[in-house]
Amino acid sequence: MNSLRLNLDGAALRIGIVQSRFNEPVVVKMNQACIDALLAHGVKPANITHITVPGALEIPIALQAMALSTTAAAKFDALIAIGAVIRGETYHFEIVANEACRGVMDVMLETGVPIANGILTVNTDEQALARVSEKGADCACCAIELANALKALAALKDS
Repeated sequence: MNSLRLNLDGAALRIGIVQSRFNEPVVVKMNQACIDALLAHGVKPANITHITVPGALEIPIALQAMALSTTAAAKFDALIAIGAVIRGETYHFEIVANEACRGVMDVMLETGVPIANGILTVNTDEQALARVSEKGADCACCAIELANALKALAALKDS
């Protein structure tokens, strides 16, 4: 029986982060927690590419561009989406939250590049701020784990 173990060694990985600028106090803190966790797990600073986009709805197109990169210098093992959609007084919250998350999933399934979805969908600023450190770190670990798992699966397939 082949059993793949949890592997959080990021030393050989290239990670891309797409961060929205909307709800900036929240996303800046989440992004920093994510980067801190990537570095703690051995991802080299030179192997982390970070870009920002206006809001959560723009995250999927930037992820897609990164996932489809084919040059050696810009080929990513995993990607991370960082954003925050906070409920307001209108229905707009549901549209943005649902479509941004659907877009992230579509990019991941269509390209085969693992994406950790760190787009918070919460009711209040306080809920968002309470989650930023844990969610940012979780996204880093998720990206590393998925990238390593897919590499291990590919190695099994090739052997």
